[in-house]
Amino acid sequence: MFEIRWKKSAVKEIKSIQKKDQQAILLAVEKLKTDPLRHGVKKLTNSRNTYRLRIGNYRVVYNLLKSVLIVEIIRVRHRRDVYR
Repeated sequence: MFEIRWKKSAVKEIKSIQKKDQQAILLAVEKLKTDPLRHGVKKLTNSRNTYRLRIGNYRVVYNLLKSVLIVEIIRVRHRRDVYR
C-alpha cells in the first residue's frame, strides 16, 4: 500500500476549491493508495515519474515513487490552469 504525501502548495490549492469538488478529489486521491496507476491515470510526457489523474474539470498531478511506496501530490488545479 502506498503512502499519500501532500506538498504544502497542493493543500493550499485544494482548500480554494468548492466543497463538493474537494470531496470528489479527496476520494480519488485515497484510491491511489491501493492502485496509483489505475484506469484513467496518464503519465506526463518528458518526466520519469509524474502522472496526472482527471477528476471532472480538475487535475491532480503527482509523483509516483515506487521504490519507497509514496504518492506525492504536487498540484490540484482546474484543467485550464494545471499545466501552466
